[in-house]
Amino acid sequence: MAISNNQVVSMEYEVKVEGNVVDSNVNKEPLEFTFGTGQIIPGLESRIADMREGEEASIVVPANEAYGEYNEEAIQKLPKEQFEGIELSAGLQLQGQGPDGNPIQVVVKEILDNEVVIDFNHPLAGKELNFNINILSVK
Repeated sequence: MAISNNQVVSMEYEVKVEGNVVDSNVNKEPLEFTFGTGQIIPGLESRIADMREGEEASIVVPANEAYGEYNEEAIQKLPKEQFEGIELSAGLQLQGQGPDGNPIQVVVKEILDNEVVIDFNHPLAGKELNFNINILSVK
């Protein structure tokens, strides 16, 4: 039977971007989520809908169905004093707070004299994701 809404799916996955593994739970705790509730990226959820327990698949999810396209307007300059006590360096990932109050991950792009250039895009924005999936159970 194919996966349907509100079923709890347990899966093992590995995700690559441009041939490099960026996330994996292989030989670790399986990912468990309730199908159809938006707990995983939309492009992956729609592509596993016809899978069954015990099935494996390679799935490609385009950027617009994963973390979105890269948005140049999501790069902002913030006053350096907002980062007091933090040893800043280009590429540093920080936890921030979005306008809705939810936590977001940001990346320091550049450190200027009085400002810090921050990228509010998700680190995987604009990237095609290549998944290897193993559906362990469907309940």
